[in-house]
Amino acid sequence: MARDEGADRRAAAEAVVIRVAVLEHGKRLPLPAYQSDGAAGLDLVAAVGAKETVVIAPGARALIPTGLSLELPAGYEGQVRPRSGLALKHGVTVLNSPGTIDSDYRGEVKIILVNLGEASFAVSRGERIAQLVIAPVTQARLVRARLIGETTRGSGGFGSTKVGPAKAPRKLAKPQKTRKK
Repeated sequence: MARDEGADRRAAAEAVVIRVAVLEHGKRLPLPAYQSDGAAGLDLVAAVGAKETVVIAPGARALIPTGLSLELPAGYEGQVRPRSGLALKHGVTVLNSPGTIDSDYRGEVKIILVNLGEASFAVSRGERIAQLVIAPVTQARLVRARLIGETTRGSGGFGSTKVGPAKAPRKLAKPQKTRKK
């Protein structure tokens, strides 16, 4: 199938522009990048020292620097998510996933990695450690109410919809007609 270069240019023109400050310890590392045309996340790399390795023991966690500060536009957030390959192969994931980078945060982006695997995991400079997804944010306006609408589920919380195969949707009772007196 031929690639529509015009569509590619239009999509690039509509892309959200994010200014990135590269900190001293992030120099000579690649900027976050999409690894395929359809990728949702930009890969973030570790900005640990050139001769440094951060070893994360099983069950332990570590804060890994990226050497980057972002200027996200108002109305957007950065979501830090795990890389599926690290999770599957090593049991390494992002602890507070997805981590949120607010549009008004200007500090260094750091990743909290946790090792849920059985062996220690070494993080070296330039290693791809997480993904960054840029997403629109909607802020809500909360309004106090004495009562809120009822649903079939009601106040059922964790596990209230049961674990197991999905059931066919329940038919709702038809509304009853009422007579006026």
